[in-house]
Amino acid sequence: MIATSETPPEEIAWRRNLAVCVFGAFATVLAMTVLLPFLPLYVAELGARSGRALDHAAIVQWSAATFGVTFLASGLAAPFWGRFADRYGRKLILIRASLGMAVCMSLIGVAQDLWQLLALRLLAGLLGGYASGATILVATQTPRDRSGWALGMLSSGVMAGSLAGPLLGGFLPALIGIRMVFLLAGGLIFLAFLATIAFIREKRLPVRAPGPQPGAWSQVPDRNHVAILLSAAALLTLATMSIEPIVTLYVAQLVDRPAQVTMMSGLVMAAAALGSVLAAPPVGRLADRIGHRRVVIGGLLVCAALLLPQAAVGSAWQLLILRFLMGVALAGLAPAITAMIRHAVPSAIAGRILALNTSAQYVGYVAGPLLGGLVGAHLGMRPVFLATAAVMLAGAALIARTRTSAPGDLPAPR
Repeated sequence: MIATSETPPEEIAWRRNLAVCVFGAFATVLAMTVLLPFLPLYVAELGARSGRALDHAAIVQWSAATFGVTFLASGLAAPFWGRFADRYGRKLILIRASLGMAVCMSLIGVAQDLWQLLALRLLAGLLGGYASGATILVATQTPRDRSGWALGMLSSGVMAGSLAGPLLGGFLPALIGIRMVFLLAGGLIFLAFLATIAFIREKRLPVRAPGPQPGAWSQVPDRNHVAILLSAAALLTLATMSIEPIVTLYVAQLVDRPAQVTMMSGLVMAAAALGSVLAAPPVGRLADRIGHRRVVIGGLLVCAALLLPQAAVGSAWQLLILRFLMGVALAGLAPAITAMIRHAVPSAIAGRILALNTSAQYVGYVAGPLLGGLVGAHLGMRPVFLATAAVMLAGAALIARTRTSAPGDLPAPR
């Protein structure tokens, strides 16, 4: 729907908020994923600059640590920023996140050694969180009958960023150099910072009355059901992220020309995101028709099956095709788990419980790269795919233990 002169100001405001949040989420996710194809190369470069010739195992472990530390910091900082947002508003969270990430990404481009890289990635996690903050702002500022569509649009921005990031990361270093890529990413996030200040308008929600408040977890009708869903969310992100730190090194074993490594790595990483972008709408409609639980279990089982041949591929193109198919299987799994959690709790505590879901996903973001790096460094690249398949099967087993509906189920938004 296009706004006209007769469109109410309230509708113009939430649509403008959504547009800015979609752009900001796209920019920040792109910036966080653009380094994936060349992160091991940057790690090796910084190691050599500081006089340390890193071996294969050290490069894998440093890559996993520098990638995962951002999500560890985000998970630790999330409760603090959540309380801050409740008191001072969501817009300030987005301003802080976009400015902090713009500065951190630019500084990563001028890092001089591995410890500086690690510290700046840690700082980016502490100061970041634009996409999660945007999700809460959109959910609370959008009319209830349009919140599902609005959150879907925001999710599309996140997926587009995760698609564009590895693609650009595969091509740009050869054209402008690794360090300039970080400076460009910082500049893009700075544009999101300016747009957030200029265009987002937040309707402040009533402040909670002083005094003790009942804990959100104590108000969940079926805590065992929700705990299983939170565990499954962590396992899903763990399995998704365990492959990322070792893709470039794995592709290097599959291509003949070293100059093609970063380009092919970017294509392989983007293939999964492209599969998810294309498959998300039909998977969402399928979940509406047959139920989120069945879609999640089926998707996890298909992912586990697709990971087995990835451990035995003989060329990068075979890996690319299998990653695309895995992206199709992954499409909609995280939103489906989120929807199951949302339908299992009362509206009054939905925001706080969904914040726990975000924290559970951060656990997976941290543990995934560490698992992939540990297995890759000590057992080789191919066993990483086998270990990840086992995690996917564990997630399917957890979801299978949940009941089809929970006592607190709410109807899906129309």
